Amino acid sequence: MNKNRQILDVLGDYESRNIVFRDPDGMWPIVWERARDAWVWDANGKKYLDLTAAFGVAAAGHGNPQVVKAGQKQMARLLHAMGDVHPPAGKAELARQLSRITFERWSNGKKSGKVIFGSSGFEAVEAALKTAVLATGKHGIIVFTGAYHGLGYGALNATHRDFFRTPFHFQLRQFGHFVPFPVRSGDIANIEWNIRRLFHREWLGAILVEPVQGRGGCNVPPGEFLPGLRKICDEQGALLILDEIFTGFGRTGKWFACEHSEVTPDLICLGKALAGGFPLSACVGRADIMDTAWPASRGEAIHTSTFLGHPVGCAMALAQIEEINKLRLPERSAQLGEFLLRELQAKIPNSKFQVAIRGLGLMVGVELRLADGRPATALALRAVKTMLQRGFILLPEGEHANVISFTPPLTVTQAQLAKAVKTLADILAAEGHK
Repeated sequence: MNKNRQILDVLGDYESRNIVFRDPDGMWPIVWERARDAWVWDANGKKYLDLTAAFGVAAAGHGNPQVVKAGQKQMARLLHAMGDVHPPAGKAELARQLSRITFERWSNGKKSGKVIFGSSGFEAVEAALKTAVLATGKHGIIVFTGAYHGLGYGALNATHRDFFRTPFHFQLRQFGHFVPFPVRSGDIANIEWNIRRLFHREWLGAILVEPVQGRGGCNVPPGEFLPGLRKICDEQGALLILDEIFTGFGRTGKWFACEHSEVTPDLICLGKALAGGFPLSACVGRADIMDTAWPASRGEAIHTSTFLGHPVGCAMALAQIEEINKLRLPERSAQLGEFLLRELQAKIPNSKFQVAIRGLGLMVGVELRLADGRPATALALRAVKTMLQRGFILLPEGEHANVISFTPPLTVTQAQLAKAVKTLADILAAEGHK
């Protein structure tokens, strides 16, 4: 009896057909039954090494015991509160902790941050966009090709891929102005010129950017990119918004990716790994900017939601932050990321196709192109599917789905990474001999 197929059949009958893709041969997807650390078991009982951390969420490992315990304890005491009317105690503590690990740490205690909570990453982005227009009085923003900031109608104005935007084009405000995302130092001068030109022509109040693009294909910009954006924002009186929903909490080898270039944003968007598995996000802004933008509540909040600052999510986030710190996961990510890059560069063949390997910390992409330079989408998808059959969960990223990404739990071991690389190398070598 194939439980995976049975469950997927039921899901297919009752969920929108747009959500889950099913391969006609029945080998994709699997149904997750349980998970622990870097391991996942499907409904049939088969075990897999998860090299995605479930979209980057499980930074401290799936089902981290301390995070689970914190959630269970909170559920037994208080399952839900009224976040914008009668808030739970944990919301105050988490807001203070997020200020401490961002703006207070970056300024050696001279500045603090203030928080707007949400449930999903795109809500944090939209809170930041609202903050920017309230603080500057200007509605336009600079965003980048390849960007992914979520699919809510506000965030969709900043997400680049036509696949997501085109069906809703006529309902979008189109306040995002796209410029190329740099991949080489030689790109920077022209990009900065274009940004300054747009500031002169448009009513722009912010620049929104991912320090490393995740869904765009694990694109790592040159080191001078973020400092250049910081300088432009300071010159123009605009806000620098960093979307660290994917890159935050140790993913790139630092607590936050902006720390690689020592750039302090005005607003930072957090999510995914924040609570280790509970839907929780946050827009954290410099306190003076937040207070300038948002009026004091007089009994009705102009930005809120039913589950704002959910008590279970706050408890789990506090435990998650403690685990990331205690286990030194940012440092571990930096070390393992260097190992993973070396292994991939040494072992992935490129006899009949082009290979580009890049990454920062445990956010690494293997881009595959055909000999003539076209994206090797079919090859990447076959490789990801074959890896799944052999017990490894990976995802294709990039506009053409030709980048195989590695974003495992930061608790993954060197031996597990080495085995995954060897398996992928064998699969691609076999493809090269076809």
